[in-house]
Amino acid sequence: MNETSAVPTAPLRARAEIDLGALRANVRALRARAGGAHLMAVVKSDAYGHGAVPCARAALEAGATWLGTATPEEALALRAAGLPGRIMCWLWVPGGPWRQAIEADLDVAVSGMWALREVTEAAREAGRSARVQLKADTGLGRNGCQPEDWPELVGAALEAEAAGLVKVTGLWSHFACADEPGHPSIAAQLDRFREMVAYAEERGVEPEVRHIANSPATLTLPETHFDLVRTGIAMYGISPSPELGTPADFGLRPVMTLSASLALVKRVPGGHGVSYGHHYVTPGETTLGLVPLGYADGIPRHASGGGPVLIDGKLRTVAGRVAMDQFVVDLGGDEPEPGTQAVLFGPGDGGEPTAEDWAQVCGTIAYEIVTRIGTRVPRVHVNG
Repeated sequence: MNETSAVPTAPLRARAEIDLGALRANVRALRARAGGAHLMAVVKSDAYGHGAVPCARAALEAGATWLGTATPEEALALRAAGLPGRIMCWLWVPGGPWRQAIEADLDVAVSGMWALREVTEAAREAGRSARVQLKADTGLGRNGCQPEDWPELVGAALEAEAAGLVKVTGLWSHFACADEPGHPSIAAQLDRFREMVAYAEERGVEPEVRHIANSPATLTLPETHFDLVRTGIAMYGISPSPELGTPADFGLRPVMTLSASLALVKRVPGGHGVSYGHHYVTPGETTLGLVPLGYADGIPRHASGGGPVLIDGKLRTVAGRVAMDQFVVDLGGDEPEPGTQAVLFGPGDGGEPTAEDWAQVCGTIAYEIVTRIGTRVPRVHVNG
């Protein structure tokens, strides 16, 4: 079965092919590494650019038992699309859609007293209890409750639970440096998490799940798995860090292949400037190929002069600046036909670059490369 966000009547300018078969295999591989822990498939940011609803369905088919998003709006959209089971969301601001989340049977994260007050009030209005997961800041310094404020939050949550307004379903946290093997913060955060969980449980909290492991911790730190692991980038076949290993090292396969059809091939003389600013000038007579993707589609401008592309079995690089809608490659005299496929990245086993290759060129991480691909690029889901 194939799914696409658009029904083209002509060859696609560009496409991001999403291999749901690879995603299911990745989920199964991650479940094997998780031991007895449940697996949460994190599908925030439109499943890291891969398409939230199809990827969520595929992950559940492969044995994921939870879905996770950042914003409540993302989680509500999953529920509206008919996704069953447990869905958790964690990035809230005051005035958020608490009541809608409660009525949609979402698990909501609470990191401070303001959030607990708002969710309990929403539960009172809805006439039903809210499923709440208390987040501990064990050292990341982003969301989550500081250790010195934890007793107040735990106590208030237990009072709300006794009043039938909430059910504390989870205790959780997030690592800062799990993708850096041996970083001292890993052990420090794990110790702090155990202490904060023990405090809550000693006072009567009975969580269904305790969780702190993200993708890198799932892959390399079995002592962090507890009851649930949250896998994001690894589910899409991308290593959380080159230091940890390649996707193949973990039995994973990249899910997204980004390609475009050459829009033009033309011969130009030596000394010809290419793209804005003429940062590339042809060293001699050659052919140029026009790739109809640009920074409006999520192609990093930082890839100017270096982004790798596979065309007709040969690796090329972006010649000159990446523009809003297009970039140019020097074909070195070769003359592929307009419409020939240019592959920017994929699994890599066909000689094409990978998202990690683009990340290295741009001085960023592969997470950003796949997540930033814009909505002008149709997602074509295959092996569904």
